[in-house]
Amino acid sequence: MASMLLVNGFGAVLSYAFIRYGLPIPRTSAFIAYRGTNMLVFVLVLACGGLISLAVSAWMLKPVVRWQLRGGAPTKQEQMAALHAPLRQAIVHLVLWAVGGAIISAQIIAIEPELGAAVVITVAMAATIVFGFSYMLGERILRPVAASALASGDFDRTLTPGVGTRMALTWGLGTLAPTTGIVLLCVTQLSTELQFSTNSLAIAILLLCGLVVMQAFALSMLTASSISDPVQQLSKAIEAVQSGQDDVQVEVFDGSEIGRLQVGFNRMMEESSERRALQELFGRHVGEDVARRALQYGTELGGETRFVAVLFVDLVGSTATAAERPPSEVVSLLNEFFRVVVEVIDEHNGFINKFMGDAALAIFGAPLDRPDAPTAALGAARDLRERLDQVSELDMGIGVSAGLVVAGNIGAANRFEYTVIGDPVNEASRLTELAKLRPSRVLASSSALYFADEEEQQRWEVGEEVQLRGRRRKTQLAWPIAGTQ
Repeated sequence: MASMLLVNGFGAVLSYAFIRYGLPIPRTSAFIAYRGTNMLVFVLVLACGGLISLAVSAWMLKPVVRWQLRGGAPTKQEQMAALHAPLRQAIVHLVLWAVGGAIISAQIIAIEPELGAAVVITVAMAATIVFGFSYMLGERILRPVAASALASGDFDRTLTPGVGTRMALTWGLGTLAPTTGIVLLCVTQLSTELQFSTNSLAIAILLLCGLVVMQAFALSMLTASSISDPVQQLSKAIEAVQSGQDDVQVEVFDGSEIGRLQVGFNRMMEESSERRALQELFGRHVGEDVARRALQYGTELGGETRFVAVLFVDLVGSTATAAERPPSEVVSLLNEFFRVVVEVIDEHNGFINKFMGDAALAIFGAPLDRPDAPTAALGAARDLRERLDQVSELDMGIGVSAGLVVAGNIGAANRFEYTVIGDPVNEASRLTELAKLRPSRVLASSSALYFADEEEQQRWEVGEEVQLRGRRRKTQLAWPIAGTQ
């Protein structure tokens, strides 16, 4: 508020000085005699205008002050008062210029009628220039308040000039208005009987040219900063995003299209953060490979025939444990069990297809192709047995099989999951049941061992054939050789 008063006061002093000393019109003795009176009236008008400006501005900013003292989010009225404060104060100063200019002009015209047109034009041009300058300066000074008012990103765009309007305002006030004054002086010299002396005309034009240079520079700096500041702000924010930061937000301090751009960036970052969170959540539920495949190829229902290796692991005696222990202990035990399972399967580049109570189904070779799927599954089974042995109170059975399955999205259009269906899944499940009764706690089918590489085959021992429950063909069993875990 004080800065805007200083701008208006400085403009008024310059205008009065130009009328008194810069206009290239001879002064009569009456005008010279009334210089003191003119100066006194000017000072009184300037003082009264300043007091009225302070009072009116304080009244208009009352909602803003109330909001700042209260804290929190502003009401709609308080937000509008904060956003429109620069323009409303500039309008108040323009009205005071009109009233004060009329008083000064009337006094000078009464003494020196020949100065009438020049005085009115000078006051009008000065009032217009100072109006635009004070508005742009006020907007710059009140930027922190506007930023707080626009923190929600929801604002009214009325009475907020856009970039095009600001550029036109800068050109009109900084160049057009002073240049018009120079043109009027030259036209008056050429087309009327009023003739200026060469020196007085040169001095007047020099003064106006100096005014053009100074105010055009000041207005250009204010306009440029109002545009370049948010652009630089957004550029730095984009660089931060490119460097890996995902919580970048920019301050919104403008109600024009620049402010909408700032709001758009913030909303884009919020939506991007939500999408990343959903992708992470999606990946945790279905597995990173399935999530990546779904994002790349879509999620249509259907499947394809794939050669995979299947690993099934199930805890021994989990039902009795759940009945005898508190739920918190059971959950803790299961979480430790699944932690080890996930770590081992990930290390061997497998895919945890699903958790089923106290059991887990892992797939090797889907959704991503793996020519060495049986080798990876058998190696994971041996490592998993060794790692789970290190966790007290955990006993398990592990079954491994390999063969052709149907892999894809199974379910309904609005609720489905990626899974595999086929005989190897059933065989691995039955091998797990049998493995719980064997000392090794790990059993594999000879078909899985047949497709593994030679180094992995040497770590397993082939045994008898058994008839697994629910299968027509017999399965030849294989288990890890002792000491090769």
